[in-house]
Amino acid sequence: MRIDLHTHSTASDGTLSPSAVIEAAADSRLDVIGLTDHDSAAGWAQAADAAAANGIMLVPGMEVSTKHAGAGVHLLAYLADPAYPFLDEELALILQGREARLAAVLEKLRDAGIDITEDEVRRQADPSPAIGRPHIADVLVAKGVVGDRSEAFDRLLDSGQRGYVERYAAPTAAMIRLVTQAGGAAVIAHPWGRGSRRVLDLATLTGLREAGLVGLEVDHQDHSREDRGTLRGMAAELDLVVTGASDFHGDGKVDHELGCNLTAPAELERLLAAAAANAAASGRGVPEVVRP
Repeated sequence: MRIDLHTHSTASDGTLSPSAVIEAAADSRLDVIGLTDHDSAAGWAQAADAAAANGIMLVPGMEVSTKHAGAGVHLLAYLADPAYPFLDEELALILQGREARLAAVLEKLRDAGIDITEDEVRRQADPSPAIGRPHIADVLVAKGVVGDRSEAFDRLLDSGQRGYVERYAAPTAAMIRLVTQAGGAAVIAHPWGRGSRRVLDLATLTGLREAGLVGLEVDHQDHSREDRGTLRGMAAELDLVVTGASDFHGDGKVDHELGCNLTAPAELERLLAAAAANAAASGRGVPEVVRP
């Protein structure tokens, strides 16, 4: 069984629609896919219809923006009820932070002599409710300022560059608790990729486990073989689920093809069992796995 639990569509910063992601997964001989757009469940309904039509199991999720000790930590929230009021309020704050950052980034770019407008970015992002730096990058590519998204981040949009602006992100432990209360299961995405590596040591993960953390995304393109081994050992010590995934964005990311990293079937069952237990404890109506 081929299981890829981390993908993105045009409901956030991917380049394929939710249904097209599912169709691409079928073409890649995947049996199970997780759709995990940034801070939004907007793609779930379309993906569910496509999964049923293509005979693929769909695990609905979101990749939620959080922060711990000053570093960004991305949290994969599987099967949480996005209508749970406290989670819904926090997601709204995160999306508002994205909106506020958009204007600030464009102002910084104008100061650097690069003129793009909010309307251009919004047209590029449509239909995503989660407007982000990748959409700004795509406009920069379209206008010939840079060659691709990677160059846009390296030259202009990453931390320390001329166009970088911080934005709101929820505290990691608090978001884990919200996901759990909403009947979902929280997994840290690419824990040792990017800036999160410096804050996610064993002691921190132990505390997050106590807050309700269910798993770690160990097998990810951001992790070296050595890092994967170390993270796998930490997950075993803390009895955390180990997942693997592509972090697929369509044409938006190179070297992140569907199925390039996979989750073991036994680990998927552990993840679903944890989500089911949290759902039962919450008493909420939660999203369902789409089964072929």
